[in-house]
Amino acid sequence: QVQLVESGGGLVQAGDSLRLSCTASGRTFNNAAMAWFRQAPGKGREFVATISGSGAVTDYADSVKGRFTISRDNAKNTGNLQMTSLKPDDTAVYYCAVRAPNWAATSPFLHEYNYWGQGTQVTVSS
Repeated sequence: QVQLVESGGGLVQAGDSLRLSCTASGRTFNNAAMAWFRQAPGKGREFVATISGSGAVTDYADSVKGRFTISRDNAKNTGNLQMTSLKPDDTAVYYCAVRAPNWAATSPFLHEYNYWGQGTQVTVSS
């Protein structure tokens, strides 16, 4: 089993930056793809960014491309989401997710992720 804990959320103003972190415990995840999803009030959970097991491949939702950067440090069992030029539409609970062991390929699909964190709130005021 993998336990994921997100941190770094908060209340910021439009145009500000935030860095979210996801720390894994229980077993290493360095051979599994990970991703960030978000869920705004009254909306479904949506894909934000994903990174392959090695970190060599990344993919982003169009809405965050050029503003967000996903990264990972397999030695530390952590993943990060650097968010810049934040907008009020970015307000949501952000979730870290990891695929099953050995599933290293990136994916934007919720159902392909086996492990989820509890989420961290990001609120962007205008």
